[in-house]
Parts: sequence; C-alpha cells; structure tokens
Amino acid sequence: MVSVSLGSSKRNHQVKVKLLGEEFSIERIGTDGDINRAVEMLKELDGKVDAIGLGGIDLYFYADGKRYVVRDAQRLKNAVGKTPVVDGSGLKNTLERETIKYLVEESDLPIAGKSVLMVSAVDRFGMAEALHEIGCDMIFGDLIFGLNLPIPVRTMRSFTVLAKMILPIVTKMPFKMLYPTGSKQEKEPDVKYTRFYRESDIIAGDYLFIRKYMPRDMKSKWILTNTMTEQDVTDLKERGVEILITTTPVFDGRSFGANVLEAVLLALLGKNWEEVEPQDYLDLLKRLDYKPRIERLNCGCG
Repeated sequence: MVSVSLGSSKRNHQVKVKLLGEEFSIERIGTDGDINRAVEMLKELDGKVDAIGLGGIDLYFYADGKRYVVRDAQRLKNAVGKTPVVDGSGLKNTLERETIKYLVEESDLPIAGKSVLMVSAVDRFGMAEALHEIGCDMIFGDLIFGLNLPIPVRTMRSFTVLAKMILPIVTKMPFKMLYPTGSKQEKEPDVKYTRFYRESDIIAGDYLFIRKYMPRDMKSKWILTNTMTEQDVTDLKERGVEILITTTPVFDGRSFGANVLEAVLLALLGKNWEEVEPQDYLDLLKRLDYKPRIERLNCGCG
C-alpha cells in the first residue's frame, strides 16, 4: 500500500504489519505540495501496488448526504488506470461515526454535550454529524480554516445551507488555497483565531487544520483527530492538551491517515472501491478488533 500525499516529505513513514494473516507494506510518500510530481508518482505506481491512497487532499467533500468532487483530486485519481485509488472518505463516514459511538458507549470520557470546534465538517461530515447527534455544542469552522474568514457557523442547519452554496465553487479552486500542503505544513501556527479554541472543550477534525491556528496554551482541551506523528503528540503534551483521541490505528508508533487505512481494508476485501458498502468496512474493523486510541497527556488520571 502506498499513500501519495501532497503533504510534506518530512512526514514520510514506512512500516510492515500483519493483519488477518496478510502481510502489508505500508508507505506514505509526500510530494511537498507539487501536484505534477504527485501525478507522475501515481503513474509510476499504477499496476505495481495493491492499492493507492491519496493523502493531503480529498477526492470528495460531503454535506447533507451529497458529495462534491474536488477538481485537483480528480486529476490525481485520473492519473491511475489499474490500481484502486482511495482518499479515505469512504472510511471516514463509517470509522469516525463508530469512534463517537465507542466514546459514548465504551469509554469513561463524558463527551456528550461538550462544546466542539469542528475545524472542517465538509472533510469529516460523519464525525461532525455524530458529534451533533449526541448533543455537542458545535462550531463549524469551515469558513475559518478553509477560507480564512473569521465566521463561525453554529448550527447544523446553517452549515448545510452554507455548504450547498459554496461547495460547487470551492471544489474548483486550487486545493493549496484551501488546505496546507508541502512546506506550509511545517509553519508555526498563526494564533489569530485563538478565541475559537478558547471557547471549545474539544477541537476535532483534520490535524493539520487543527494545528493551523492552534494557540500555545491548550490546557484542558481534548483533541479528536486522525494522523499523528510522535513529534505531534509531544507538541500537544507541551501545549497542555489533556486528552488525545485518534481515530486510526497506530502502526509502529504512528497513526496513518484514513486514506492509508482505507487502502489496506480495500485490499483485504478484494473488491473495487465502488462496490464497497459501509457495512463491509464495519465488519472488517470488528474483525480487526479496532478501537480508537485514547491518550491522557496531562490529566494525571491513569
């Protein structure tokens, strides 16, 4: 499995794991924001690996049951003709809903009713909807984190109306205008939107978005996210984050992106991506005994 990412090459990683009796080599390769380089790499990998993940970009944004194709991501997908290509979106809608269900039913964390800053709901609509359904007080940060507009959206209804209005336009924009790619992922956070972090108990969603405007003081905050390096975890601990919850399994000390895990599950299923049903992923996750990782970084409670 190979994940070709528009992200920084400094976050590259490779591991070998055994899942359900199958040996997997999993590699993440960053192209430092160079979409042309990513296209060439995808063409080289086509037909040579079992599955390819698209990292650092979404093929689709979701809102209210409808999906919107991201033009730059479609260009990447079109570079591959033989090997199955996934972006993690199919898994996010199942895995991350299950994560919230697990936290409510199986963990000792009182997550229901917390205030949540959801940095981008169009990227992780399953997570956003699940948090909303358990009574969390939501701030949808799509305009803040995606378009640098200090406009919080505070109801699911308002978010849905907004998404339907702007997604047909946003998905045609260069993706680097919407999301940190390449060296932008290494920049120190700009703290101009500290107030939105301050008023929230939980900061949820893509970690690079979370980090984009993250203040130095994150004391007592919870982070609900996906891909983390050991350096990321150390940084959060130093900032005072109380609890870190990651939705994807840890391989060799590193939680990979949803696109990587979806590529692995797709290979185990032996199906075309278009044939996979949400229940297929849920059944596999159950067989793998998947559980989200909960790390108590600063609370001193075990």
